Amino acid sequence: MFYLFVYCKIPMKEQSLKVAVIGAGMAGLLAAREIKREGHRVIVFEKTSRLGGTWVYDPRVETDPLGLDPSRKIVHSSMYSSLRVNLPRRLMGFLDYPFLKKQDGDTREFPGHREVLRYLEDFARDFWLVELIRFEHEVVRVERVNGVSHEWIVEWRTREGESEEEEVFEAVIVCNGHHTEPRIAEFPGMDTWPGVQIHSHNYRTPEPFKNKIVVLIGNGPSAHDILREISSVAKEVHQALRASDVHFKKLENRNNIWQHPVIERTDEDGKVIFQDGSFVCADIIIHCTGYKYHFPFLRTNGIVNMDDNCVGPLYKHVFPPYLAPWLSFVGLPYRAVPTLIIELQSRWLAKVLSGKLALPCEEEMASSVEELYQHMNESGRPKHHTHQLQQNKFDYENWLVNQLGLPPLEDWREQLYFYALKKIPSDAGDDYRDWDTWDINQWIQE
Repeated sequence: MFYLFVYCKIPMKEQSLKVAVIGAGMAGLLAAREIKREGHRVIVFEKTSRLGGTWVYDPRVETDPLGLDPSRKIVHSSMYSSLRVNLPRRLMGFLDYPFLKKQDGDTREFPGHREVLRYLEDFARDFWLVELIRFEHEVVRVERVNGVSHEWIVEWRTREGESEEEEVFEAVIVCNGHHTEPRIAEFPGMDTWPGVQIHSHNYRTPEPFKNKIVVLIGNGPSAHDILREISSVAKEVHQALRASDVHFKKLENRNNIWQHPVIERTDEDGKVIFQDGSFVCADIIIHCTGYKYHFPFLRTNGIVNMDDNCVGPLYKHVFPPYLAPWLSFVGLPYRAVPTLIIELQSRWLAKVLSGKLALPCEEEMASSVEELYQHMNESGRPKHHTHQLQQNKFDYENWLVNQLGLPPLEDWREQLYFYALKKIPSDAGDDYRDWDTWDINQWIQE
């Protein structure tokens, strides 16, 4: 549920600001483009040597395969080698920069990650964004100059072990992504279970699972991809699902895949016991259980908090009411079309910073956030789903479109989105991405 307030606006004169964008992935590039369009001075901080964020495939994995050791060498990307997008490319493109097929590229309707990276690289080149990026600049601190100032100190280091440098900005936009810090399942006995446990963040190829008995936890798109891929080499794959109606069964047309309810416990003899009493002696447990928002550089003296994977309080998932508009976040919502959400958020905040659009006052924004929390509580939605849009994605998109004064979004976007969701298999069936029923031009004509 989303609320629109039309009074008690924050007055801002039209102005040009010095703005820091943290991260040169999809969110950072779109934010930089919109900030630049509005006449602001923008610097993008990127800790790696390439733009693209999570879309830059890295064959390396972390020293701690579960991602729990805070001293581990962090690998930013969670891409596995075979990953393809799970939405049609027509939905993945930006409003004014379509994701077109190129003869020398991956022309599939659901292309692989390398084609997405190429699209982002072309976008950055065509809008002259590359010169705005400071590569190999890792931000280690973002903090207000003092308790009353709207200015922010951004501190960074260029190489591990070198001394830090800092610079003052008038606004900071956080775009560091949310597919790096793993969330894991927790169950009794996991610390003493003798087998190997990894998070999907550290999955790259299926070869390490050859002839192994694997338990896979999760039911999202990545879980389906990995399940299907490792089943081609593993001895057995057992999927643990959280849904209440799941019972132990072997999947049709699959000789080595079984489904179970959630894990009840693991034993030191190697057994994995599920809630229905079924069990398996497994070699590996893969946690395909999502990620946590993580902002280790951000210091707000408790104004912005992380509670059960809810970043808040944030007005419309973007602005902390007390620090708006000088601190903002882009790209937090999920279970939506990320490119569209990120583009609309970026356009909105850029115009707010320019003084062309006004925010409600602090009290109104805080009240809107509290009403969202109350609505979630009354409807039984857990706090960690705060930034999950799914059915509300169109309300949110349309709210942003209305704020920006743009024409209404085309009807085919909503229809194609839900059609694509229905095609995502509920088991390890045929790969929906390659079905012959994808005629996107027909959708748009109809």
